[in-house]
Parts: sequence; C-alpha cells; structure tokens
Amino acid sequence: MDAAWLFTSATLSVGSDFRHFTTQMGLEDAETLQLDSPFDYPNNALMWLPDQLPEPRDPEFVPALLDVVVPLLEASRGRAFLLFTSHRSLRRAAELLADRVSFPLFVQGENPRSVLLEQFRESGEGVLLGSSSFWEGVDVIGDALSLVVIDKLPFSAPDDPVIEARSELLRSTGGNPFTQLYLPQAVIALKQGAGRLIRDVNDRGALVICDPRIRTRSYGRVFRDSLPPMREAGSQSEVEEFLSG
Repeated sequence: MDAAWLFTSATLSVGSDFRHFTTQMGLEDAETLQLDSPFDYPNNALMWLPDQLPEPRDPEFVPALLDVVVPLLEASRGRAFLLFTSHRSLRRAAELLADRVSFPLFVQGENPRSVLLEQFRESGEGVLLGSSSFWEGVDVIGDALSLVVIDKLPFSAPDDPVIEARSELLRSTGGNPFTQLYLPQAVIALKQGAGRLIRDVNDRGALVICDPRIRTRSYGRVFRDSLPPMREAGSQSEVEEFLSG
C-alpha cells in the first residue's frame, strides 16, 4: 500500500525554493507548492531597513540600534517585540532601555515564556525583549503588538557542533556550507521572527530589521525576497507616522 506524507509550514522555502528542506529530509522527487498568504501585507505591514546603523560586530551597535528604535516605541506606544540573536545583546539592550522608555519592559529570563507573554498581552503597551525562543511559536493577535524589531540576521554560530559536522560533510562532497547551510537556515529563521508581526487578517504593524548586511551584502537579496510582500519605508519618519496612525 502506497503512503503519502504532507509537510506544511509558512517557513519551509527560501524564496520559492524548497531544496533546503527536501534535501535535509532526503526527499529527491517531492512535489512542492507555494501558496500566497491570506494576510494583506502590502496594506497592513510596513518594513524598514535603517541605513544609518553600524555593522553588528561594532561595539556601539546596540546603543545605535536603540537610538533608532526608541522613537518608534514612542510612536507605537510600546506594543513591541525586540528580537535578538544573542542573550548578550538582549541584556545590554534591556539595561540601556530601562532608562529611556516608560513602557513596561518584559525581558526573557526574568519569568517563564508563558508568563512574560501573558503579562505583555495584559499590559497593552509593553515592550518584550526576547531571543531565539520568541522567534517562533508565539502568537500575539490584535493591538497588543504593532512593532517587531530584529537586531541581526540570524546566522548560526560556526562553532556549533552540529553546524560544524554538517559543514564538513558538505565540504567533503564538494558543497558550499554558506550557501547550502548557513544562508538557508538564517533566511528561514528571519522569516519566523518576522512572522510574529502579522498573526491575523486584522493585524497591522511595522517590521524593522537593523542589520545593514541585508542591504549591503549580495546575499541580502535572498533574505528580502523571502520575506512577505511588505511595503518598504524610506525613512524613520514614515515608520513613525504609520505606527501613530
């Protein structure tokens, strides 16, 4: 008796390419289909890629990021997720932000995830700072969330033992670890983080990706082409106006 398996997710593809997923699953002749989202991203979501921030490795990256984000938090009246790729950056941002905004801050590590999310929803004007566990599997529907800020492109750490082993296997077979492993994984992770913003047909909000590499590096186009079809803002004032509306 023949059997069939069906895999569905909003984050299986890189652009319109499913090979990263099918290859890892050992599927050589899988049929794939990409469907449009039911959400009205062009009208309900705005994306901004700031052009004045330093490279992520710069020691002043987090303070510079907050200089950009604080006015947006004021415009959105809180109601924001700030998503980080490392706990170190998250902690520094939390320390600096505490003296700069009056909105309630909910910081990963202070309480269990479920408690933080409930407190965030109930506050109505909270700012939640989270790392990897908040990039996926988190739903905040409605007015409680109107702004998602992502600090860096979520590339895996090269010294991760699993990543090292997969990289070595790709090299041994003539593959390219960056294009076949690091980049697809980062693209999918970014899609998951960006997906926290619009969770319902009536949701409305702005996505801000602070890593300049999404604009300046050739691989940045792969990230941009994989994100939902949001209208792109040309300035900070445009984002503030959108969030204030």
